Amino acid sequence: MTRDAQLAFCKRCLNREMNMKEGILCKLTNEKASFENTCIDFKEDTAVKVVSHQTEGLEMSQVREKLSEEDLEYVKSQENLIPAVICGLIAGLIGAILWGTITVLTEFQIGYMAVAIGAGVGFTIRLIGKGISQIFGIWGGAIAFVAVFVGNIFSIFGLVANAQDLTLLETALYFDYAYLPELLSETFSPMDLLFYGIAIYEGYKFSFRVLTQEELEKIRAENAAE
Repeated sequence: MTRDAQLAFCKRCLNREMNMKEGILCKLTNEKASFENTCIDFKEDTAVKVVSHQTEGLEMSQVREKLSEEDLEYVKSQENLIPAVICGLIAGLIGAILWGTITVLTEFQIGYMAVAIGAGVGFTIRLIGKGISQIFGIWGGAIAFVAVFVGNIFSIFGLVANAQDLTLLETALYFDYAYLPELLSETFSPMDLLFYGIAIYEGYKFSFRVLTQEELEKIRAENAAE
C-alpha cells in the first residue's frame, strides 16, 4: 500500500498524532504507518469528516498510483468489456440516427452533433464497462469514429430527404450509394476533421471508469476481506 493510501486511514484514526518533522505518526508505535490493506489498531474518529476531494473523480494514473497490484487486479475483475462494446455500439447508432433526424427537422447539417455522439459513446462504455484497461478507451474511440461517420451519412440523407420530400428511412432504402463518396466530398468541411478528432478523443477518454478516493478505500476493504 502506498503512503497516500495509508494516510487515508491514519487521518481518520484516533491513534494518530502529528509530528512536525515526519508528518502523521501512530502514537501506539511512534512511527509512520507500515500496514498493508488494513490496520488492526484502526479506531475511527467520527469527528473527522470526509473532505470534498474524496468524492471527486481521480484520473487513471492517480488510481494506479494509489492502489496496489492486488487491488488493481480486483478492480479489473469487475470489468465488462463485451457488454460495454455492445452498448457503446447501440449508443453510437442512436446518436447517428438522431443526427440524421435533427438534420431533417432543421434542414441544416449540424457538425457539432459529432461531439455529442463521441461523448455519448464514451459515457455509455464507462457506465456499463467499469473498465480501467486500455482496451476500453480504444474501443470507445473506434466506436465513436464509426458512429460519427455513420451519423454524417445520415445527416446527408436528411438533406436529401428534405430535397426529395422523403422520410429518412425512405431515403436510406432507395438511395443510390454509388453517389455517396461524391456527396461526402461535396459536404466535407475542414471543421469536420476537428469534430471527428474531438469525438474520437471523447470516446477514448470518457470510456474509462472514474473512481473516487472514498471508492478506492472501499475497494481496499472489500479486497482485504476476501
